Amino acid sequence: MAENITPTRSELMKLQNQIKLAKSGYNLLKKKRDGLILEFFDILKKAKSLRQQLTQEYKHALESMNVTRTVEGDVALRSLSLAVKNIPSITLQSKNIMGVVVPKIWYEQKEQSFDKGYGTIASSALIEESTVAFQGVVEKIIQAAEVETAIKKLLNEIEKTKRRVNALEFEIIPRMEEQRKFIRMRLDEMERENVFRLKRIKK
Repeated sequence: MAENITPTRSELMKLQNQIKLAKSGYNLLKKKRDGLILEFFDILKKAKSLRQQLTQEYKHALESMNVTRTVEGDVALRSLSLAVKNIPSITLQSKNIMGVVVPKIWYEQKEQSFDKGYGTIASSALIEESTVAFQGVVEKIIQAAEVETAIKKLLNEIEKTKRRVNALEFEIIPRMEEQRKFIRMRLDEMERENVFRLKRIKK
């Protein structure tokens, strides 16, 4: 350390400014980390709720489909499914959570009755019920995809911010504090040497 540092007052002032800046950055990063953690837990609650809803809706949709298959038969269902033309439309956008860009997915649920590809005569109440049930499952899957992607991005940002906070707290700031201490010690020694030299010259 002594070999790399020039013990001058200008170097001391420069180092003091760097320490001040590092501490300011450390405080901002700590606030960002804490804010991200709060956002993460809020979204995590939403994700858990969505998973439960998705599980329930999927279970209900499977039960409905099993009943429909028993009554209508697999051949009829496959035939109707091949006639379906309407595909769910999604729009991908993004939103900002404390500097983290996460996806926002808009799901446009079209009225299936307008463009199924088959008429109501070929269908039945059981088929309609199963169709609506699986539409709900698709919608929940899209919502879960949005939320869980946001969770992953927030986790990555929290980890990056934690590493920066730890680096500043345990490595960078302590090292600069030691350098400042060393410079002050050397300046004090030089000051004492000058005073001693002046006394000898005066004597």
